[in-house]
Amino acid sequence: MDAMTARAHVFQPWATQEKEDSVPVIDRGEGCYFWDSEGRRYLDLLAQIFNVNLGYGNRRVIEAIQSQAGRLSALNPTLTSAPRIRLGELLAEVTPGDLNKAFLTNSGSEANEMAFQMARMVTGRQKILARYRSYHGTTIGTFSVGGDPRRLRSEPGVPGTVRFFDPYCYRCDYGLTFPACDLHCMRKVEQIVQFEGPESVAAIVVEPVTGANGCIVPPDGYMQGLREICDRYGILLIADEVIDGFGRTGKWFAVDHWGVVPDILVLAKGITSGYVPLGAAVVRPPIADYFERQYLPLGCTYTGHPIACAAAVAAISEYRDRDLPARAATMGGYLMAGLRTLQETHPSVGDVRGLGLLACLELVKDRTTREPLVPWNSSDPLPGRIKRRLLDRGLLAYVRWNMLFLSPPLIISETEIDEGLAVIDEVLGEVEAGKV
Repeated sequence: MDAMTARAHVFQPWATQEKEDSVPVIDRGEGCYFWDSEGRRYLDLLAQIFNVNLGYGNRRVIEAIQSQAGRLSALNPTLTSAPRIRLGELLAEVTPGDLNKAFLTNSGSEANEMAFQMARMVTGRQKILARYRSYHGTTIGTFSVGGDPRRLRSEPGVPGTVRFFDPYCYRCDYGLTFPACDLHCMRKVEQIVQFEGPESVAAIVVEPVTGANGCIVPPDGYMQGLREICDRYGILLIADEVIDGFGRTGKWFAVDHWGVVPDILVLAKGITSGYVPLGAAVVRPPIADYFERQYLPLGCTYTGHPIACAAAVAAISEYRDRDLPARAATMGGYLMAGLRTLQETHPSVGDVRGLGLLACLELVKDRTTREPLVPWNSSDPLPGRIKRRLLDRGLLAYVRWNMLFLSPPLIISETEIDEGLAVIDEVLGEVEAGKV
């Protein structure tokens, strides 16, 4: 089966369809590598889409899926199963603070949708504050909240979103420098809350470490400050850790780096290592208690699907038994050192940032002026050509605008990181020589 046949009857997501004819047909995977139908091997420095945290072929997860499929392959969501109960227990154990009850669904988009709806129900308020450089999903509700420019094609969406600037220290929207700025971007959030009317704001939602809109790591004090603002005005803090969660940043959850407990923690991707679809919104006791007394009008056919829950139990057990968050911290340090070496040798690398095994190279035309290689939300074909050049050399990474993102499986080795960095080094040289 070739790529043209594959595209004939199924839409390719996030794509102009006619530009996707050359997408390889992927056949199998093992460890940190996957192979296409032609037998070509690729090193995965993206974990497919920030989700295959355990790499390919993890026997514990595979056998859990096989065993559950043979025992109970489907279940009415108003009933329950042993894997669903065990998953709830595990999530309460590994999530921070007193987060203790999960609403299970199929994806990060749906989990965020549930979180937003719960926040509005519990507070009786409608507005949600979110950052401009954010992505919270592709439903009409989550599109309307996230600031990712993909939302522009579906506007007008659901009303009630107010956006604020990010803690983007490399390109501060206020022209300030940390720490002299005294976290001005965080303090502006409180002013926005006051302008909007605190009594109208249900929640503030952030990706603690921004994912596909820049891999922005907030300075210390930022997340703590948002928590204080929310507490001061009775606003719920939602942490969207669809990308950040399950060891990706070097701790179980990114909020753990700052000792912050959100009111709702949104999870997906790594919860099953991407082996089957699953998402969750995990809440603190006051929210759980509210729905003890009030009707919960949320759900779907596959809420708490037994196969997905069994996969999640196995994946979380792997993370814990192998202490993979700690491994991600160690290997993330090795990756960041290698990326900084690339920065020293390549003038196109303006900034290197990340946390754990979530990293980004920001590419520029001029390191002094910080002029981006291509503008934000640009349709310039150069990023696509860079991605294609990497793929042609057997490397999967994510290139968007002037940023190159890396999020390899947490099991990656130093040798595999070196292999990937060598390809990036070569391609960056071609970009700087005008050969891409």
